[in-house]
Amino acid sequence: MMLPNSLISGDIGYAVKINTEDYQEKILRDVLLPWVAENAVSGERVLQQDWAPAHSARSTLAFCQSHFPGHWTKDFWPANSPDLNPMDFAVWGYLQQKVFSKSHQSLNALKASLQNVWDDIDVTFLRLTVISVEKRLKACTAAKGAHFEHLHE
Repeated sequence: MMLPNSLISGDIGYAVKINTEDYQEKILRDVLLPWVAENAVSGERVLQQDWAPAHSARSTLAFCQSHFPGHWTKDFWPANSPDLNPMDFAVWGYLQQKVFSKSHQSLNALKASLQNVWDDIDVTFLRLTVISVEKRLKACTAAKGAHFEHLHE
């Protein structure tokens, strides 16, 4: 999981596998819940997770159902849905384009570049990406779940 520096809890390092307990306590409870309370307008948010073990654990799903009404469960959200996942259809490509626009002399330089680009992502880009999900869902539905990228503007 990648999170911008502004959201990282001091107890979680970079490039570490997060177990279920840490995910629930240090990400969902300590970081996401306060952020949502301060920033999200009621009824204008949906929590969507992938199928990572920490996300799909029964206790995580129960936590999400309790704290995030309207949470999209793993059964609702297909495991392989890159055309619908904002990280897959927009953010990873953006990061790749920015990071690999120059060469890196070491793995550490590559990691530093990736982190810098991640930290500098424009919030407007992220908002527009999230807003586009509704159109993408409609296009996917119209294509009956088949590939629709060629139909999407």
